[in-house]
Amino acid sequence: MDLKLDDAYFMKKALQEAETAFDLGEVPIGAVVVVENRIIARAHNLTERLNDVTAHAEMQAITAAANFLGGKYLLNCTLYVTLEPCQMCAGALYWSQISKIVYGAKDPERGCGTLGTKLHPKTQIIGGVLETESSEVLKRFFIQKRNLN
Repeated sequence: MDLKLDDAYFMKKALQEAETAFDLGEVPIGAVVVVENRIIARAHNLTERLNDVTAHAEMQAITAAANFLGGKYLLNCTLYVTLEPCQMCAGALYWSQISKIVYGAKDPERGCGTLGTKLHPKTQIIGGVLETESSEVLKRFFIQKRNLN
């Protein structure tokens, strides 16, 4: 069986990370970093568990990928993340010089596009990959959170 390794395939892996975050009571955002069709980093939000506002899925993924590669630049890498990066994460992605960012759901309030945050000039960004699934996990989380309060 020839498995098709495309944007949807890798976004499903990021969604698995979002589900892990959901199960931990974290805002369910997941991320994976891919190089040459190989996942080199998996991450999800850990802001509550680590009591750290910077522990977003993207930040965790950047650190894990850099450790894997043995350097701070993520050249020829693609980040798959279930929600459009915020300006903090976009700033870190700028400095990492990541080649491509693929996100699921748009963040109309805090997303890097809405806020006009610059990415590295060589970084390509694509949105809307598995957007419905990415939005759905966030909606489920916040409905559950409201019902518990």
